[in-house]
Order: sequence, then structure tokens, then C-alpha cells
Amino acid sequence: MNRRQFLRQSAALPLLPLAGAADPPLRVDGGRLNGWLAAFDAIGRTPGGINRVAYSAADLAGRAFTLDLFTQAGLAPRLDAVGNIYGRLEGSDSSLAPVLIGSHVDSVTDGGNFDGPVGSFAAIEVARTLREQHVRLRRPLDVVVWQNEEGGTWGSKFAIGEVTDADLDAVARSGKTIREGIGLIGGDVSRYQSAARSRGDIACYIELHIEQGGRLDRAGTQIGVVEGIVGIRWFEVTITGLANHAGATAMDQRQDAMLAAARFTVAVNDAIRSETGPQVATVGRLVASPNTTNVIASQVVLTVDLRDLRPDVLTRFYQRFEALAREIESSTGTTFVLKGLVDSKPALADPQVMGWIGASAEALGLSTARMPSGAGHDAQEIARIAPMGMIFVPSVGGISHSPREYTRAEDITNGANVLLNAVVAAAR
Repeated sequence: MNRRQFLRQSAALPLLPLAGAADPPLRVDGGRLNGWLAAFDAIGRTPGGINRVAYSAADLAGRAFTLDLFTQAGLAPRLDAVGNIYGRLEGSDSSLAPVLIGSHVDSVTDGGNFDGPVGSFAAIEVARTLREQHVRLRRPLDVVVWQNEEGGTWGSKFAIGEVTDADLDAVARSGKTIREGIGLIGGDVSRYQSAARSRGDIACYIELHIEQGGRLDRAGTQIGVVEGIVGIRWFEVTITGLANHAGATAMDQRQDAMLAAARFTVAVNDAIRSETGPQVATVGRLVASPNTTNVIASQVVLTVDLRDLRPDVLTRFYQRFEALAREIESSTGTTFVLKGLVDSKPALADPQVMGWIGASAEALGLSTARMPSGAGHDAQEIARIAPMGMIFVPSVGGISHSPREYTRAEDITNGANVLLNAVVAAAR
């Protein structure tokens, strides 16, 4: 009797471990999965790239496409109160907490077709493969497509109860408020608190995603086993000087906010590079006033994005940047005010979930590397209430959030196969 026959006849028993199993690991239908992605590329496609920002017409069309895939897979889709899409493959023991897999299908402005949909469609394909191959897991398997990930992981924040009434009035990239958007996608904002899950409601969460970096592609490594998602600190720096005539003000008589901003930008870069490690910092937005050719800038507002997997490193560099601001304001006659915008804590992957992912890749003969995620994901939110793991597949050239974003079909299939077998291990 082979493994699959045994599973059909003994559905109530836990699955045998992958490691040491006589039969090869299970595999998805890669052609079908990549066919879905190719068809999805037309939704929200513009001359500038993919535009499926949350609550837009293209987002609604993308969600309709996705709901149809749920139905085709035999997963009766349901919406929670905030518009997250769920579908369940029942297990033999309905009293057990489910394994949860999924991602998102909304995009950034002028983005690509792989960030999000790869993980969402692969999750649907995993459930469909298990159903078609008559593999019944012990635990239920829930597939989820989170709403508005790109606008701030809103769907998963609702799922962990981290949204307040005041937050509902935040404006998404489509121009709709979160409150309006929930209604547009079929939710019921008056019941938004019912979307929250509690610790223990989810056995574990596994998300497949493109890497959004070039490490795997450069090394020729097929699978990234994510160790954790970096913490993110965003802060805004307002530098105030004195507007004055660009031709009539001597160089030693200036309080030039632009000069101070330039020095601070270079100092941030020098500080972050002064230590060996994966930490990164970026001055990403800069707005000068009065922004006129012949006037010394009286004010500059800029933003700093600081990321690392280690909380102590985040704190130390933030303090270093504050000290640099004090030094530069003293030497330039300007004033600096720093205001925190985002303080997202690092989210570490669960060692057991990482082990299932690594063992699944090994059984499939795929090369792996352990690595942090430098980008934020829904997984970082769900890690607050459940063990979490992520699977990365290569992005060609390390490009994402761009019309040039691309992941090869064989890499997508590899990632889906790892997800499938990690689910089998997690659900036994």
C-alpha cells in the first residue's frame, strides 16, 4: 500500500512525516498556477505597470477573479466583516485549530503582478491539489486573501484586533477611507471587531512570497527560509532655518535648512554603514520650502526609514540619528524636530515552522538559504497571535514594486510545492 492509498483509507489518522517517507513529496499543478497568474496580469494593467490599489475598480475585479478561483478549488469562499476572503478545506479533526496560508492580491501604484498573487494563488492551488489527490489532513486548512496589504497590512491588522474606530478614517491610495473601502469590498464595518482572531485560533500561518530582494537570484538559491521580518521605524524630521536672498546673503551668515538636510542625509548613510550587519536606513522623502531657485530654504521636511531584525539595533541607531541631528543643528544654526511615524516590531519566524519549510524543500531536492525579510508582510501581524513562517522564491534581478518585477514559473512552482508539503507536515 503506498502513502496516498494509506491516506485515503485512514483519513482520521495523522499524516506520516515527510522525512524518511518512502514515496516522493506531493506536487501542485504548476502549469495551472502559473496560468492563473498570467491571466491575472491583465487586471489593473496600465502603461505604467499594475495598478490594483486597495478599493479601486481594479482591486474589486481582482478580488472577483480570486473568488472564482476559490470556488473552482472547492473552497466555498466567505468574507469576514472587513472583507478578508477565507476558504476552508476540512480536516479529519474539526476540533483542532487550522493551519492558515495565504497572502494578498492588491498592488502598489505602478507595481508588478507577483507581489502578493503568487502567495495567494499558490495557497488556493495547495488546497485544490490536496482535494484532487484525496489527501485529507488531520487539521483543517484555511486559505486567506488579506485585504489592503500594500496600504499598511490592514486586513491582517484587523485579524489581530489592532485597529481602532479612529483608524477607519485613514485614507487608502485609492482615495477611499478604510471605512468606505470595507463597504465596497463586501464587508460590514459596523462589525469590524468580529474579524479579530485570538491566540490559539490558528495552529500556524505560512506565507509564500517573492523575495523582493536579490539575494536568492544572485546566489542561484531556489528557496528562502525566512527567519523573521524586520522591525521598521519611520520618523519625520523637520529642519527649520531662515529664508533669505540667495544672492545677497553671505555664506557664513546663512541658516540653510537645505544644507542641514543634506548633511543629515549623508550622516544617516555613513552611520548605518559604519557597522557590519544587515541594518538599513533610507532618507526617502524630502520637501523643501519655499522651494524657489533664488531663496535659501527656510524649512525641509524629510523622512527616515530604519529597518533591522534586532530591536536593540533599531533603538541604538535611532538614538544615534537623534545625536547627529543635534550636532548638525548646532553647526548650521537650524533646529531639528524628530517625530515618530511608524514603530513596527520585528516578527521572528517560529523554529518549528522554519523546520517544516526547510525539510519540505530538502525532500523536493531544492537548495535553501535562511534569511530575514527586509519588507513588511501580513505574516508579521499574524506572528503576534500564532507561530509564523514564510517561504521566499527568487525575484529576477531583485526587483519588486515595479513593472519589471518578475519571478520565473519554475520558481513559483517550487515555492508552491514547498508550501504544499510544509502544510502536510504542519497539519498532521
